[in-house]
Amino acid sequence: MILSPKETGKYICDHATHVKLNPKGIEKLGDILIEEINSGHLRPDNFSQTDCHPKPGDLNAVDWIFVVDTLNFCFWHFEDKEAWQVEGYSGYYALCAAIKRAIKEGIDILNPNLTATITEEQLRNVLRGDTEVEIPLLPERVRCLHEVSQILIDKFAGSFRNVVITAENSAKTLLSLIVNNFSCFKDEAVFMDRPVSFYKRAQILIGDIWACFKGQGLGYFKDIDDEMTMFADYRVPQTLLWFGVFEYSKHLSDKLKRDILKNGDIEEQEIRGCSIHAVELLKDYANKKLASKATNSVLIDHFLWDFRRKHAQEIANMGLPFHKVFCIYY
Repeated sequence: MILSPKETGKYICDHATHVKLNPKGIEKLGDILIEEINSGHLRPDNFSQTDCHPKPGDLNAVDWIFVVDTLNFCFWHFEDKEAWQVEGYSGYYALCAAIKRAIKEGIDILNPNLTATITEEQLRNVLRGDTEVEIPLLPERVRCLHEVSQILIDKFAGSFRNVVITAENSAKTLLSLIVNNFSCFKDEAVFMDRPVSFYKRAQILIGDIWACFKGQGLGYFKDIDDEMTMFADYRVPQTLLWFGVFEYSKHLSDKLKRDILKNGDIEEQEIRGCSIHAVELLKDYANKKLASKATNSVLIDHFLWDFRRKHAQEIANMGLPFHKVFCIYY
């Protein structure tokens, strides 16, 4: 039986040889998270504070989020190369800006009848950058759009909103619906002979809907605090390194500075699994100290991801590496 992301995190962390969790780092970062919670900075309202994101009142907000998170993977670039950018944004926010621009230009990019047959050239135009630099893995993004769009048409009357409604306010049920219907979200592997799952994009899709709607209406999930983990990517681990939550073996540190990993490599799985478990420990630490369910793994992930983005240059100057992988899962 495949382990859930939360079970995967603990299992991998218990058996990891390249990544070590530091209890003092958990306490240090946990206390910072408590300060963020008490100050009101760590809350789902922050999702709509950027112009790139839809607002809860937007008619097509759920389908906007679904299209974006279908394409939400692999934005990294080599340090000596130019980044893909759209309207001055890079990475995920560049993707959001590109989708927003396409809609403004009259391209029906949220309509699965269009995206089920969108060509590579058409998507290249939608995702065109400020320079000649192209978004990575463009053919893979076309394939993902084709797959999910056809399934929406065939099974869910052409809207991801119907998938969310079918889940009846359960994040666990919605996660199952996503990974069992849309194979490009099925982020699974085998670690020491055990089938494991990370489900980064599937979980961030749920988390984005929850955050957009501020946990109300379509964004209300009765079990999100217990069922959702952080979103195991290549950037959050840099923040965990920064705060001393992570310690890498010399083998891993050297490899990250030298090599591109493959999706499913033992080192990659250790980083992702230990990230999940670290955030579970941080969540438990903060909630125990506050004697309440004041936060969840989704919000902690938002803080860690935002911190890396705000302190990108300092983290780079510290020589804290990220694991480079070309894949569709994150």
